Amino acid sequence: MRKRNHTVTIRMNKAEYDLLQSKVKESGQTQQAVVLHAIADLKIASAEEVEELKKLNLMLAEILSQLRGAATNINQIARTINAGGFIPREDILHHLNQNILNYRKESEKIWQSIRQLISGQILMEQ
Repeated sequence: MRKRNHTVTIRMNKAEYDLLQSKVKESGQTQQAVVLHAIADLKIASAEEVEELKKLNLMLAEILSQLRGAATNINQIARTINAGGFIPREDILHHLNQNILNYRKESEKIWQSIRQLISGQILMEQ
């Protein structure tokens, strides 16, 4: 049996303490075992991971902004057509469609990166 020589004291408010006690009771383990299992399975994001997520978030925000612009253009075209106006040239519609497909592809890449970061599958550059 290994020897545990270090004692850690933490302070909790009533809600935190009650939550810990309910987890202990639910698990059927000791309080010590619950805390040790919790910290053993805990993943803390590194500063590099947090920075990468911030960059991905900004990229996604830019793509969403561009998508809103494309959606506005499509909405304006639809209003004009419904009002009996002109129908846009095929090349204009094709260009809008290509933009939307590109935005979708880029956003899917970003979401994939975010999912990989969250699951710890990306090794951050040091």
